[in-house]
Amino acid sequence: MRGFRRPSGWAVLVPVVALSAGLLFATSGRTAEGTDLRGGEVLAMSGLIKQRDAAVSRQEQQLAALQAQVQRLTQQAGSRDGAVAAAQAQGDAGALSAGLVPLSGPGVEITLDDAPTRSDGVLPAGATPDDLVIHQSDVQAVVNAVWASGADGVAIMGKRLVATSAVRCVGNVLLLEGRTYSPPFVVTAIGNGSAVRAQLAASHEVAILQQAVDSYGLTFSVRDRGTVALPAYDGPLDMTYATPR
Repeated sequence: MRGFRRPSGWAVLVPVVALSAGLLFATSGRTAEGTDLRGGEVLAMSGLIKQRDAAVSRQEQQLAALQAQVQRLTQQAGSRDGAVAAAQAQGDAGALSAGLVPLSGPGVEITLDDAPTRSDGVLPAGATPDDLVIHQSDVQAVVNAVWASGADGVAIMGKRLVATSAVRCVGNVLLLEGRTYSPPFVVTAIGNGSAVRAQLAASHEVAILQQAVDSYGLTFSVRDRGTVALPAYDGPLDMTYATPR
C-alpha cells in the first residue's frame, strides 16, 4: 500500500462545497415549494462547456487570422523602415526560446490515464475514487520533470507550453488555455529521452504517481519519438496577477 496520498484540489474544496450545497438545497427547497426540480442542471452545464469550447475555437481562428495580418503588415513596415527591421530581428531572436515558433526534433511522448473501470463497479482494496484518476499534481509533476531535463519544447494535448502556462484540473478534466480535455493526457517534448527518464525517476512527486500506477492500474508510460512536432504557442502573452486592495 502506498505511503503517500497524491494531493487533490477536491480535498481543500470539500468543506466549501458542502457548505455551498447546503445553502443551495435550502434555496432550491424554498423555490420549489415542495415540488420536484428536474435534474437538468448537469445537462445544462455540459451544454455550456460545449458552447464555451466552440466559442474558444472560433476565437482561436480569428486570432490566427489577425496574427497573420499583423505579421504581413509588420514585414511591410520593416522593408521600409530600418528601425522596425532591427526591432523585428531582435524579436525573432527570442521567439524560439519563448515558444512562439513551431519546433520539431527527436523527443518523447508521455501518456497519463485514469485506472480502468471494473465492470462490477467495485474499487480495488484500500482505494478511494480519488486514487483512480490522474490529478493536476500528476500532470504538473511530469511537466516539471520534463522541463528540468532540458527539453527544448513541451506540449500537452498538442498545445504548446511556455513559462507562464498553468496546468489546472477540475476533477480529472484538464483546463488549458480556455479549452477542456479529458484523459488520457499526452505530454510531448523535444529533448533527450534518457535525460527525461532520469528526471522523472528523480522526482518525488512522480514517484507518488508511480505508486498509484503500481497499486491501482493508472497509466503512466514514456516512449521515445523519432520526430516530435510542436506548434507555436498561440495563447495570451499578457500577465494576469492579483493586486492588494
